[in-house]
Amino acid sequence: MKVRLLLMGLVFGLLSACAPTAKPTAGAKLTVFAAASLTDAFNEIGEQFKQQHSGVTLEFNFAGSQQLCTQLEQGAVADVFASANTKEMNTAIQSDLVVSGTQKTFVRNRLAVIVPKDNPGGVADLKDLSKPGLKIVLAAGNVPVGGYSLKSLDKMNADFGATFSQTVIANVVSYEDNVKQVVAKVQLGEADAGIVYTSDVTPQVADKLITLDIPDQYNVLATYPIAVLKAAPNADLAQVFMAYVLSTEGQAVLQKWGFIPAK
Repeated sequence: MKVRLLLMGLVFGLLSACAPTAKPTAGAKLTVFAAASLTDAFNEIGEQFKQQHSGVTLEFNFAGSQQLCTQLEQGAVADVFASANTKEMNTAIQSDLVVSGTQKTFVRNRLAVIVPKDNPGGVADLKDLSKPGLKIVLAAGNVPVGGYSLKSLDKMNADFGATFSQTVIANVVSYEDNVKQVVAKVQLGEADAGIVYTSDVTPQVADKLITLDIPDQYNVLATYPIAVLKAAPNADLAQVFMAYVLSTEGQAVLQKWGFIPAK
């Protein structure tokens, strides 16, 4: 009898271990607010997520992190917020949109200079960004990549001259609301150079651009946090999605699109 009970216990234990974890309800909708630089990677992650969770609908809102945070503060409804910097995530926490301590860093990014393929401005190295008459496009200073870009230029003053960053900024002809707009303007030849994330030089645009690396001593490493929003309509589903982004599969997709793993 004891042997039989022991065997039954082992069988039930094995069945419990093999049973699939609870899946989101079919027909559930998940709304994700994510930084514009995550567009390609999150779209691919979204497709994989939907394959694993049949019937789930994913809706992405991609924009500059500062725009997304403002939308949330003004009452926009979403489940997940993925920012391209800690500043906007901290703002979301201070605005009681996210519970402090629940956010996770899920990926990092680096900066690069891009110029059009025909390189009309003759930009061959970083020092050329200060050439008189050059047309430069940057993201606005309140956009994560814009803030990172300004910090990077300031770092270059040590080697290129105390007023280098000021001279470069004087060449800026427009400030954009997100990094994708910077890429588009440079790609279309509306600017001679721009500063973007390395992940934004995607296969779709790589053959239309020249990319100049920004060495470590001048670069700024971008940190991307993700969190489930406090008022998420589908908090359980949001937690599952966040876990997938942090999983081996999610990290592999992000790395494929040029991001740096968080760990």
